[in-house]
Order: sequence, then structure tokens, then C-alpha cells
Amino acid sequence: MILTIPAIPRRFAAAFLAVLLSAAGSPCASAQTYTLDEQQNISVYEQCSEAVVNINTEVVAYNWFLEPVPQEGGSGSGSIIDKRGYVLTNTHVIANATKIYISLADGAQYEGTVMGSDSASDIAVLKFDPPKGAPLKTIEYGDSSKLKVGQKVLAIGNPFGFERTLTTGIVSGLGRPIRSNRNTIIRDMIQTDTAINPGNSGGPLLDTRGRMIGINTMIYSTSGSSAGIGFAVPVNTARRVVDDLLKYGSVKRGGINAALVQLTSTIAKYAEITIASGLLVSEVGKNSSAAKAGLKAGTTPAQYGSRRNSYTIYLGGDVITEIEGVKIASLADYYSVLESKRPGDKVKVTVYRNNKYETLTVTLEEQE
Repeated sequence: MILTIPAIPRRFAAAFLAVLLSAAGSPCASAQTYTLDEQQNISVYEQCSEAVVNINTEVVAYNWFLEPVPQEGGSGSGSIIDKRGYVLTNTHVIANATKIYISLADGAQYEGTVMGSDSASDIAVLKFDPPKGAPLKTIEYGDSSKLKVGQKVLAIGNPFGFERTLTTGIVSGLGRPIRSNRNTIIRDMIQTDTAINPGNSGGPLLDTRGRMIGINTMIYSTSGSSAGIGFAVPVNTARRVVDDLLKYGSVKRGGINAALVQLTSTIAKYAEITIASGLLVSEVGKNSSAAKAGLKAGTTPAQYGSRRNSYTIYLGGDVITEIEGVKIASLADYYSVLESKRPGDKVKVTVYRNNKYETLTVTLEEQE
């Protein structure tokens, strides 16, 4: 059966065509609709991308005549966190820089200064001077303590120099202790499968509301490119570090007022210590809170190190094996577990003494 459409008066033709197109659905209209997930991505990007900056550095090298010559250094990303021109980034992004250049989304470039940096958390704060009344966009802090594995996250940065690139993924893990390039351990790192590549460092990791919940810091890769395993410093750590950097120029952390030596099998054998890992207490500060807590130093001097670079340590004292229930096998472990501690905080310290374990309560003092 063939359907025959009767002739339509010319004056009704345009209206009839419009009805047909409406019923069939316009290809142009459908092409401009987005899924809820896409709308979310677009919203976060539009909200935050202008607050992400590109950071380039200049370092000093030496020519054949040992004359200092400026040359291009590293590059990375950062987030504007204050309308006065404060930028949050990673310490390793600006390492060894003699000059720092901060480029904004509108193409404007400013020279930046370092307000403070902290290698233990790989966090640095820069400052540039925007024109008076410049409408700088900033990124709001979130709360990294409320993150859940499986939660969607987004990253904006400048991978391989491609400015303000958006990538998405999920939180793959929480509380990861990761050893940094500076041979320190950064605790409680956020693991994500969001694509992070060289140039992303220092840029924000965002939740779906556009709030910063981490600072993209490093990737795990055998090729130097994203392998689906990236790590970010939690924003709660960054906030505390930033507050101290802006107030003091450094981070006020608590420490044990003692000279500590990482125990090795050689030292253990020589000192007749029956355990092979921990921190040997060589000296304890006079009248320090550690001394008052009962931490015991060594009394037998011994030369430690190479022939050209040796120094005196004292054997026979306590060996610190745990702090706050965390195993301490190295100096990196020690600095890691005290990273969030303040002067005046009390910590439980387990020591090995006279072939048995004891627990002391030590009040931390300001680390030098």
C-alpha cells in the first residue's frame, strides 16, 4: 500500500515543513545536547580553567668558559588561590629557578616570586602582581578528608605545554605513602587514574563541584608519560602548609630534639644491637622535652662514615622503632610520620632498650 499525500496549498507549505522537521527531530539540535556527565565536565572547566596558570622557569647553566648563562628550565602548572596574585604549585616545579614566569589564560605573563616552599610536602606558594582591579579567578578549596575511592575527579594543567588541558578519572586509592624525588616520603597521597603527564605538576585535582581536593604532583610510569597512576597532595595538607608559608615563610613542624642515626646492619653488629632497623638515638638535647620524657642517648663514641667524611656518633642509647604506631625504619619514615605534627604535640614513641621495648610520651619541639 502506498500512502499518497494530497497537494498542499502554497500558503501552508512552510508550516507543514516545520511540523515534519519537528516530528523527525532536527540533527542540528540533537548535536548540541550533552549528557549529564559532559555537562558536569564542561561546567567545572568553565568555572576553573581561567584560574589555572602555566609556570615556566629560567635556570643558570655554565658554558665552556665557566661563565653563567641563563637557559630555559622546567615548566608546570599552578592554581590562583587569592585575587592578590598568590599561586599554589609544587616545589619541584620551581627547583633551581633564577626566574619564574606565570602565564594566565588571557595570555598575560608576569614574573613570579617565591613566598615560601616546603620540600617535605612538595608545596610552594608564588606571588605575582596583577594590574589593579584585574578580575582574577580563583579556585575554591575542598575537603580531602571526605574523599572516597571511586569518586570522580578532574585535573586541569599544562601537559607537554598544551595549556589548560582537562582530563577526568576517579580516585583510585587514598592514604598512599609515596617517596618523592627528594627521597622524602609524602604521606596520605591521593592516587588517581586521571591522565597526568609532565607539565601537570602543581595543577589542581578537582571534584565535580570545581573545588580543589588535591595538587597533582607525580606519576608512576616507566615511559615518563601517564600510565593511569598519578598522585596528588591532599588539599588539607596543602592548606596547612600554605598558611604557614604565608605567615612564617616556612612550615612549623614538631620534632624530637635528638640526633638520630639510621640503623644499619653494620652499626647493629658493631653495637651488638639485636634488631636491624630503626633510628639510633645518638644524642639528646640538654633539658629538652625528649630528655624529660626519658629518651636515652648513647655514651660510647664511634666514628661513622667514610674516611674522608666521617663524624662521631654515640652508641648504647635507645633505638626508636615506632612513632604513633607507625613503624620507623628510616629517617624518611621519621619525617613522614611527623609531617603533620606541630610543636607542643605529644606523641607515643616506642624504643628498643636493653633487649625490650618501652613506650615514652614525648612532647615535640620545633624542628630546626
